[in-house]
Amino acid sequence: MTLPAALLLSPEARQLVYADGVMTRLQRRANLVAIVAPANEWQQHRAALAKVEVLFSGWGAPVMEEPLLAAMPRLRAIFYAGGSVRYFATEALWQRGITLTTAAALNAVPVAEYTVAAVLLGLKRFWHYVRVTRDQRTFPAYRPLPGAFHSTVGLIAFGTIGRLVRERLRAHDVKVLVHDPFLTADEAREAGVERAELDEVFAQSDVVSLHAPLLPQTIGMIRGHYFAQMKPGALFINTARGEIVHEGEMISALQSRPDLYALLDVTATEPPLPDSPLYALPNVILTPHIAGSLGPECQRMGHAMVDEFERYLAGEPLKWELTPQRAAVTA
Repeated sequence: MTLPAALLLSPEARQLVYADGVMTRLQRRANLVAIVAPANEWQQHRAALAKVEVLFSGWGAPVMEEPLLAAMPRLRAIFYAGGSVRYFATEALWQRGITLTTAAALNAVPVAEYTVAAVLLGLKRFWHYVRVTRDQRTFPAYRPLPGAFHSTVGLIAFGTIGRLVRERLRAHDVKVLVHDPFLTADEAREAGVERAELDEVFAQSDVVSLHAPLLPQTIGMIRGHYFAQMKPGALFINTARGEIVHEGEMISALQSRPDLYALLDVTATEPPLPDSPLYALPNVILTPHIAGSLGPECQRMGHAMVDEFERYLAGEPLKWELTPQRAAVTA
């Protein structure tokens, strides 16, 4: 069985996510009546969209407002090969009862990989010794570091990415603290982590990694006084969202504590403005939002949505279907 389907996303996502192998699989299972990239040109495809029953999308998906939904009266399901759906999933979409499923769990995989690599390097104080060796042009005789034996890693939020990070850290002899108000004692025990308050995570951890979703209540949640409590030489990692950190207070804390390091894959403004102190601070490592899926990694999400579509066709439970409630509290 095939269903009339369309692709509606950005040209970049079309090339990255729905590359040849993914597209071949999709065309075998769906009758692809339209490819709309960029998605804002959907009005030029009204005749084709009127037939569509399932929609495949990705980064650059259009906001699902009433005019677009009205142009797709037969739409029953959206398969989103990307992360957050919050920017396009509207109340009008939910009210129509359209099934929405996302590859966010697959996009979490490279973020977890990046984070664990950074954690392990941080426990070796990698960036500090790169800097010291370059500046002193010799190897320092005294090289204190926590290492990955009985050290402590703190995770802020224990959603999909946090749990993947924890699983990958099981191969290392570290203690894992978690701050997440939704984590129960039973879940923590099963995951082999300890629940902790936010100030405890910062004060006790050798590396702190932020994985909280960007919600109204999390904006500016990480304040300067948390950095002031960190252990000497500790590392802070942010692969979540820059707005969750009070950036000005973080900068002040890093200026006053040159022993601390911050690895920032995300910032409040991306990229930071040219005069931002983040570029000049020697204890800040900036990466250009590379933790998530890039290049061939993006095809993992496309394949996942074809897998999900095959479950949909077979009448099987979907693996990554979202509810409005779930969508409201995820990144």
